Amino acid sequence: MASPDQEHAPLLDKNGVRLVVDGAIATVTLNNPAKRNAQSPAMWRTLAEAGRAVPGSVRVVVLRGEGKSFSAGLDRQMFTPDGIEGEPSFIELARSSDGELDAAIAEFQEGFTWWRRNDVVSIAAVQGHAIGAGFQLALACDVRVVADDVQFAMRETSLGLVPDLTGTHPLVGLVGYGRALEICVTGRFVAAEEAVSSGLANLAVPVDQLDDAVRDLAGAIVAAPRDAVIETKALLRGAVDRTYDEQRGAERAAQARRLRDLAGLGE
Repeated sequence: MASPDQEHAPLLDKNGVRLVVDGAIATVTLNNPAKRNAQSPAMWRTLAEAGRAVPGSVRVVVLRGEGKSFSAGLDRQMFTPDGIEGEPSFIELARSSDGELDAAIAEFQEGFTWWRRNDVVSIAAVQGHAIGAGFQLALACDVRVVADDVQFAMRETSLGLVPDLTGTHPLVGLVGYGRALEICVTGRFVAAEEAVSSGLANLAVPVDQLDDAVRDLAGAIVAAPRDAVIETKALLRGAVDRTYDEQRGAERAAQARRLRDLAGLGE
């Protein structure tokens, strides 16, 4: 199957990130396979830019990585005294004020937050290594389809850091506190079978079938009525923060909107 990147001109293509739109489906590709799609602040800013550039007609966003690895995590040059040219080094960040440091990390996180907005369903297609920031980027999406060679790992703790790119909330929600803690503090690999059985991944397929499996899932999502998908996603996303009775009320309100819309009585 030809990649969407090969068939359509990109809306965005810089800093290791390419955005292509094909009708109702957008594809964001990490496209620096020579560095195993290692991540940098410039990449994170571009990921945030990609979110702003996705047209309103898009219903599904696929996130994929070129090459054998989805993403090997942080560009290790960030850990050197000189850091990455044009970016503050970790040492410089550490020396900044509390407000400046918080703002810097908040900016880094922006590339990871838009994937869960209600008007799109995001699918991470993950093969090979998804380490640290790569793991968290996969966790930023609504669902994950993985190749049978996938290797998830959260290595921040072993480096003396914590996962801070929005990955802790979805990880605990998917696999539970105990397993999430163990995965993070040991930094061990999570392979495809465990990823599916623990709820971390929705589906595992042979690596040569990954693109087709994601395409089939995206097509099934697009086939459903858009407004119903948006309402359902909003209901499920909010469920964790509501009581049982509050969720019942949210269901009633959402269904009332859907019934009125179907009857031509919506706003």
